[in-house]
Amino acid sequence: MVRDCMREGSVFGVVLIAAGVEAGGPVERTAPVGTSARIIDFFPLPDGLLGIYCLGARKFRLLERRQRSDGLNLGKVLWLPEEPAVELPAHFERLGRLMSRVLPELGELYEAVEKRLDDAAWVSYRLAEILPVSLADKQDWLELDDPLERLALIDPLIRRDAT
Repeated sequence: MVRDCMREGSVFGVVLIAAGVEAGGPVERTAPVGTSARIIDFFPLPDGLLGIYCLGARKFRLLERRQRSDGLNLGKVLWLPEEPAVELPAHFERLGRLMSRVLPELGELYEAVEKRLDDAAWVSYRLAEILPVSLADKQDWLELDDPLERLALIDPLIRRDAT
């Protein structure tokens, strides 16, 4: 899959495995919503495997899933509408300021990502990516369609003195 995506410049889907195993085993159940991702860079790992950097693109709802004999999961998806840009409200501006300070500390991971520090959707998705919370919480946030609702759930988790 990685080779095909790199050669063709295509995307692949990322969904949370709710039950089953990740690497080559049977996936019993996945989350209903995922995101497409594009490989933007790759590098060799010490164990001989290939590490990849990916950039998330669009949310989708997984309609069908099947597993090929080689273990690759394939699916039929419904592309969800992109969230419109929503101005970051004054009571969440501290979260935008926090992102402006944190992103440079994350190094090259976010160099290819367009910065939209005044957009509530963009800020909420970046915080959801980097915060050390459970995958279940991240999934719940991904499934929300309202960036202000997402920020309202994230905001209490961030110390006031961190912003």
